[in-house]
Amino acid sequence: MTLSQFNTLDNQTAYNHLFACCGSNEWASTMMEHFPFISEKDLVDYATEIWYDQCSETDWRASFTHHPKIGDVKSLTEKFAGKEQAGVAVATSHTIEALSQANTDYENKNGFIFIVCATGKSATEMLQILLDRLKNSADEELHIAMGEQQKISIIRFKKLITGGNFEFLKVSQITTHVLDTSVGLPGSNISIRLQAKRNNVWQTIAQGITNTDGRIADLLPQEKNLKPGSYKMVFDTGNYYAQQNIKTFYPEVAIIFNTFDETHYHVPLLVNPFGYNTYRGS
Repeated sequence: MTLSQFNTLDNQTAYNHLFACCGSNEWASTMMEHFPFISEKDLVDYATEIWYDQCSETDWRASFTHHPKIGDVKSLTEKFAGKEQAGVAVATSHTIEALSQANTDYENKNGFIFIVCATGKSATEMLQILLDRLKNSADEELHIAMGEQQKISIIRFKKLITGGNFEFLKVSQITTHVLDTSVGLPGSNISIRLQAKRNNVWQTIAQGITNTDGRIADLLPQEKNLKPGSYKMVFDTGNYYAQQNIKTFYPEVAIIFNTFDETHYHVPLLVNPFGYNTYRGS
């Protein structure tokens, strides 16, 4: 379907498609106030503005209820322990059981299910992210989850309007790259938190783990720009080196930086067990 074809749909059908992208009545109804859409960029921009600036906690929580849970041991086994696909390693029974238990713990703690943009993530990566996010407060998790929902909505737009032009979409406004200078290799599987100050307290607003190239390209949803101000990126270097049985002087590295506009900000980290360096990259 192209955007032009989508724009010819009757209002109820168009609403149903939008609701399937993000299960919030308020969001979908407000989106329909702008229907038909002039361009794919307008579609995404309206979706972002409405989601972040016009929807409430009630609307965000409502959307979460339209996601299936990560699942119990049986469903997780069917998803992750079957035939290996796209180079993603088959999950062990231990990983699956831990993932199921962590999912239950998460829901009990926060009052809503674990939401993550899971595209391309293995069970092991999902478990690491889930265990990391279990350390957050419920308020932090609410805002992280709404960001993950926005990533999912954009993916669903592209699946709905397969003939659309989404080339305008860029990587996250904030990105990073970790290089372990002690071995000259990317720092992979490092948990990273992006934080902002709320009521003079640093709170996590986005979270992820570095890939095999030491990068996180989707820390923030595409087309989501932060307000100019001070932000902090926290790297869990302690756990990274502990997994290698290496002692480090820095259990974590926290980099505070300023944004001035809506341009892209790359915050690299060069790290070794006894030192680190950073700069604004490109």
